Amino acid sequence: MKINIAVDPGSTDKVKTGNWRTYVPIIDHDKCIACGTCARVCPEGCVFAVGDKALQGKIFYEKDLDYCKGCGICAEECPVKCIEMKLDEK
Repeated sequence: MKINIAVDPGSTDKVKTGNWRTYVPIIDHDKCIACGTCARVCPEGCVFAVGDKALQGKIFYEKDLDYCKGCGICAEECPVKCIEMKLDEK
């Protein structure tokens, strides 16, 4: 039996980050191979594909910082290390 428990970003105010996040993911689109790992491993579902394919023939991934908790799982799991966690300077 498969249970789908993922929620879409923006579907509830309760999962918004607020002011406590310390780090934010920065995606280097030039290094990205568009494998989709970041989108699959994000526990908040805030990393997502943008459009079909970009000019270089690959899908771009972006993040919704309203919901990103700064956990760094996307950066840790990226096979080409194109995501860097930077200090969130609010």
